[in-house]
Amino acid sequence: MNLLFSNDRLGAYPPSLYAATTPTLPPFPQQRGEERADVVVVGGGYTGLSAALHLAEAGFSTMLLEAHRVGFGASGRNGGQLGSGQRLEVDELEKMVGKPGARALWDMAEEAKALTRDLAARSGVAVHDGVAHAYRKPSEIDHSRRMIERLARDYTYDRVESLDREAFRAILPSDAYIAGELDHGAGHLNPLALALGIAKLADQAGAQIRELSHVHAIRHATRAGEKSIVQTAKGRVLCDHVILAGNGYLGHLDMQVAARVMPINNFIVATEPLGARTAEVLRRNIAVHDTKFVVNYWRLSEDNRLIFGGGENVSYRFPKDIAAKVRKPLLQIYPGLADVALTHAWGGTLAITMNRMPCFARPAPNCLSASGYSGHGLALANLAGKLMAQAIAGQAQGFDAMAALPSPPFPGGTMLRWPMLVAGMSWYSLRDRLGA
Repeated sequence: MNLLFSNDRLGAYPPSLYAATTPTLPPFPQQRGEERADVVVVGGGYTGLSAALHLAEAGFSTMLLEAHRVGFGASGRNGGQLGSGQRLEVDELEKMVGKPGARALWDMAEEAKALTRDLAARSGVAVHDGVAHAYRKPSEIDHSRRMIERLARDYTYDRVESLDREAFRAILPSDAYIAGELDHGAGHLNPLALALGIAKLADQAGAQIRELSHVHAIRHATRAGEKSIVQTAKGRVLCDHVILAGNGYLGHLDMQVAARVMPINNFIVATEPLGARTAEVLRRNIAVHDTKFVVNYWRLSEDNRLIFGGGENVSYRFPKDIAAKVRKPLLQIYPGLADVALTHAWGGTLAITMNRMPCFARPAPNCLSASGYSGHGLALANLAGKLMAQAIAGQAQGFDAMAALPSPPFPGGTMLRWPMLVAGMSWYSLRDRLGA
């Protein structure tokens, strides 16, 4: 099954609130015939767009190939949460790479957040400060307080505020949670507007963007002086370097990466404008996510709609009634919204890894890849693109630091990763329902 075309119409943005309210860019041309570039970037999400922007600004002839429209994939349809840190918390990172390594990864994530805020500012995209983490069990509160202390003491990050039940309910009036924390250094934004803004910056910097240009195959150079050949439906591009930025839509372009990066689907709805009822949902303009394995996450739009994501899926096909699937977890948190209309419902494909850390790799001597952000990619994907651009320019320290992290393949590789995901999702979904 080709996830690029399984759930979406060719060249059409999904029926999201973002696509309905965000002015899109004029279409970019399709790749045709034989073209040449120093670097070909495959994929027009944050990773690819950031790479194309930074390569073009560094003077490289760059061509970005996107099978649909720029910002079509997860980058243009996600929950819009700009989180701090890596996908794993610092105590887990310290076990993985030691305290100095964990501190370096934290600093890199802070750089990713600063880069994303800068790209948003250059694109005229508003970033609203504050992301809350909602807790269901006392043990989660205890762990949170230890992490807040550790971040302030060892990572010079004092932006996270612990909130007891009363303080948390003053922000988020729901009986579903017993307490929480609020990261004042994190934020939320319109993800499609950001993707389109970076695309416009890349275009202005001289990157050649080609839409409706599905990459079917890549023949990597095998000896000095030979060009790599990137094949599309209507032509091909000869280049010196290739960047793979397809994430959950990579398919079989590289089986080494595919064995380590698993696509999964997630679903989001948007309500009608809530008006005065906004106070029933959030009393500050922040984003929220909770501690379930099948995580719930939400925030308010600029016109006070609730944008809510949640609900698991054990098929690569989107369900026929996405709204019904997501309404269930929404009403578990906000039962008073049962009479509120859902005006938009959409799905999307992201990618996870075995250890939930991004997979940075060199699939061929002249090829770089970054993917598998595991739901934490809004900032890290932008940094990944910049790091790959720097590596091509001869400054590979940042890329190599990420590539040195463990990136184990899923047991059974691409053949068995999906059955294992189904089993794992079923188990963790049961734990969520039981409150474990």
